[in-house]
Amino acid sequence: MDEKGIENSAVAKQHQRAPLLTPTDLKHEATRDISAAMNAVLADTFALYLKTKNFHWHMSGPHFRDYHLLLDEQADQLFAMTDPIAERVRKLGGSTLRSIGHIARAQRVLDNDAEFVQPLDMLAELQDDNKDFAARLRQAHELCEEHRDIATASLIEGWIDETERRSWFLFEASRQGDTTGH
Repeated sequence: MDEKGIENSAVAKQHQRAPLLTPTDLKHEATRDISAAMNAVLADTFALYLKTKNFHWHMSGPHFRDYHLLLDEQADQLFAMTDPIAERVRKLGGSTLRSIGHIARAQRVLDNDAEFVQPLDMLAELQDDNKDFAARLRQAHELCEEHRDIATASLIEGWIDETERRSWFLFEASRQGDTTGH
């Protein structure tokens, strides 16, 4: 290998070892804290997505079509959040989830591997999960405000609204016998 090849090889090795740095005006603590919070949100988003798809795939009963379509729509909405969350972490200079195992270690949404779940139990469980998810998004929003990360906070605001909408739809779809509207 000539001198130029050795020099290029050394530069390539240096780049391989260098962390994924992204310039930001946020302090190191902000990048660390917000990246950790958003990676937990990302893990929860993937877990809630898969749980929603699981229930979508295993839905049965007289309201099959309505519930099946509702859960498919909600899963699509959750999946659409994943890339913006991960890219936001990278824009901050952090690194993000790398594997299914990483998701499993970070997720706070509980899995449901039951062989059969009653349709209304599915809806109730997802409603609770979405309520908890909204609360966690609010916690992440507070952290972003503390560090003056307006861009991440702004994204989270939209996700809170979408999450509350999912929870509301799940609540309304699972109501039985109460037609008074109270």
